[in-house]
Amino acid sequence: MLKKYSPHLPEEFNKYIEPFFGGGAMFIWAYNKNPNAVFVLNDNNPNIVAIYHAVKDDLEPFKAKLDALEAEYLPLDKPARKVWFYELRYEHAYDYKKWTKTEEAATLYFLMKTAFNGIWQINKNTNNRFGTPFGLGTQKDKVYSREIVDWWHGALQNATICCKDFEEVVRANATSASFVFMDPPYRNSFTQYSTDFNDTEQVRVINCLSHCQSVGARGWMSNRDAGDNFFEDRWESEKIKYFDVTYTAGRRKKTENGFEAKPAREVLLMTGRGYLAE
Repeated sequence: MLKKYSPHLPEEFNKYIEPFFGGGAMFIWAYNKNPNAVFVLNDNNPNIVAIYHAVKDDLEPFKAKLDALEAEYLPLDKPARKVWFYELRYEHAYDYKKWTKTEEAATLYFLMKTAFNGIWQINKNTNNRFGTPFGLGTQKDKVYSREIVDWWHGALQNATICCKDFEEVVRANATSASFVFMDPPYRNSFTQYSTDFNDTEQVRVINCLSHCQSVGARGWMSNRDAGDNFFEDRWESEKIKYFDVTYTAGRRKKTENGFEAKPAREVLLMTGRGYLAE
């Protein structure tokens, strides 16, 4: 989406706020744009937040645990890797208290790297913890990139990492020099990340966007256009952009040729010019 967003991205900001952080793709753009900015990063998933804390504050033990798991995993053939994965996932679900917080975070990170398509899923049979099934199992000489983890360690040093309600984070931190990027779970979406993010919650995000506008911050809300004018009824039409996209995960369309990627339209709600360049 960055290619589609690029004409609308701010040229300057001294604070970047992302209350639905997830994998942090937009943060990478923001950090490369201004590595000296103040970053406020929030996610309501404490397990994901723990990974970021470990990478930021406990890097070497984090990588040591990953290296140990990788040394066990790589020599196995694919059927054995699958068995190993489910044994580790069970251990992470039911026997995690034996680990330090960093070891637990590294184990989850390794599971996510070897699970199916990077999707986050919670299952009852995994103690309401990470339950995504095994992935392709085709890794050759490594499971994770040390260089990428090292980059994140450096990039997170100027970041405050939170696990709070998104509205609290926005209202406490948005200022006239801020860029606030909000990417909540999409409306009517298969991929809800085990959350019940209904339309009442979507309206709360729009209210956060209104707050950004009131303080002069550059605010964005990215979402899926369901074609029912939900966003158009709540935001000024001249501050809404639309982008045609193709979904490839969780939203495939069944056809006579099998499951195919599904075309869709995404919507971007923005504040006015405020402090930042248009």
